[in-house]
Amino acid sequence: MNSPIESNNLSVAWAEAFLTLMQPGCSEIKPLIVSVDGISDSMAEENHQIRRVLDEALTSHRTSCNTVANTIFPESLWNPARERALLYQRYMVHTWPRVKKCAANYRGTYFQRLIAFENGDDPINQLEHVITTWHKQNHRHSALQLSVFDPRHDHTDGRRLGFPCLHQVCFTPLGANGAEGLAVTGFYATQHIFEKAYGNYMGLCRLGKFMAHEMKLRFTRMTCIAACAKLGDVNKSELDPVAKQLKAILNGGAKPSN
Repeated sequence: MNSPIESNNLSVAWAEAFLTLMQPGCSEIKPLIVSVDGISDSMAEENHQIRRVLDEALTSHRTSCNTVANTIFPESLWNPARERALLYQRYMVHTWPRVKKCAANYRGTYFQRLIAFENGDDPINQLEHVITTWHKQNHRHSALQLSVFDPRHDHTDGRRLGFPCLHQVCFTPLGANGAEGLAVTGFYATQHIFEKAYGNYMGLCRLGKFMAHEMKLRFTRMTCIAACAKLGDVNKSELDPVAKQLKAILNGGAKPSN
């Protein structure tokens, strides 16, 4: 059992996971557990130097941390001052028709399955169910979980599908009736640390922030569990410059910025 990575800084937690996989002889971590704790004002602390280094490296892969995060929660569509129904409408009516045209999204996106899980002519909005059942005073923990993996479509003989790697999300109230906050936990079957993990952590944090706001709680912790974590579709030699920059930032004691 590998030791969990725990930090109050999302960027540092990701960097530790990345640098572990960059060590000679390390090709995967089974499992990888990363927790970002001590989240205040529903915002996970970040080191923007670390994020900038990663985003620059991801440019050649035509993605970014924010792009990945948006597949879990499209933060730009959410206005906390408006009814949450507007978020669902904006995504399904305006964003989803465009997003699904991308070949990488033809099987769906995480947020789409969270708010419109296929159920014949009556798709299930799992986020809405969790929020409404909580406000009905149903605080049973097993009622606060969401499914992404759909065996009707995802149990195939394909050697590689690419989606969904995230298969379940759980929300856990801390303390009596959530008095100490709300935690979100995401479970991945496989996770690519270089291309996806930072954005995955961001997306889960943004989802936790949304759910805590709607459940009238404080978002305080994100945990991501990957049954198998790998670097991704890239050679270690290509990432040596990234590793050197990250080590310099961490060893230099760069102060995190929000």
